[in-house]
Amino acid sequence: MKIGFLGLGKMGLPMARHLIAAGHELRVWNRTEGKTEPLLREGAIAAATPAEAELGADAVVTMLFDDAANEEVLFGPNGLMDALSPAALHIACSTISVALSERLTEEHVKRGQKYVAAPVFGRPNVAEEGRLWIVAAGAPEAIREARPVLEAMSRGISVVGAEPRQAHAVKLAGNFLISAMIYGLSDAFVFAEGQGIEPELFLEAVNQALFQSPLYAAYGKVMLHPPETPGATIELGEKDLRLLGEAAASRGTQMSLAKSLAGVLAEARKAGLAKGDWAVGQYRVSQLRNSATK
Repeated sequence: MKIGFLGLGKMGLPMARHLIAAGHELRVWNRTEGKTEPLLREGAIAAATPAEAELGADAVVTMLFDDAANEEVLFGPNGLMDALSPAALHIACSTISVALSERLTEEHVKRGQKYVAAPVFGRPNVAEEGRLWIVAAGAPEAIREARPVLEAMSRGISVVGAEPRQAHAVKLAGNFLISAMIYGLSDAFVFAEGQGIEPELFLEAVNQALFQSPLYAAYGKVMLHPPETPGATIELGEKDLRLLGEAAASRGTQMSLAKSLAGVLAEARKAGLAKGDWAVGQYRVSQLRNSATK
């Protein structure tokens, strides 16, 4: 397939690389031009604008930071929406608000274009391994058309509905569960340390006994052995919890734990951890709270 790819950050770059490896023809764009160079060496074509990335494309993938970046790239000057041809396919892999996903659905219908929401679960190292899990939603025909693209970047796909907004809702709820898991681990690690138990031994015991979860093992390792480069930052976590809260409020849903977690992330920001790793920052807040009571 001929594919346009917009957004080559820590997640987008390896995703695009897997599409090239799968034999797709890629035209790529990123706000920072240097980010395109590794892909150009592998056969991708550089686009000067988001609109140019669409030229002749069967599908265009967006993997951008937040709602503001998506608004600018999709609806701004030389944006994708006006350039996308009728019957073309837009695959939105970014973590965006449910409200923006709803707007995109309306705009694509108005223009006669196909739209699939396909946010991804996984950190940058998982993207590099081609082992992301993708949550997709959209019209069945559009999902069928998107599958060759999604399969090249992932180890699996969950189709959760015919309304694209549903996939973005699942992504936000999934990230909320990860944040809740991390903070549960954080408090448990602090408790274990207070009892003279090594956190790694504690995690091995309870994960084997209770969860048998690779996610607990992976995030526990990150928390106890902080990476040099954050996989996801506290800043991103704050954004996702805010979007979750907005989506919940729009349907009259109460989420008391999400409000508590937002307070934890706010504490991490005050402690100067906003740019640091999401999991490490939440653990640090648990440690700081504990030290303050001694």
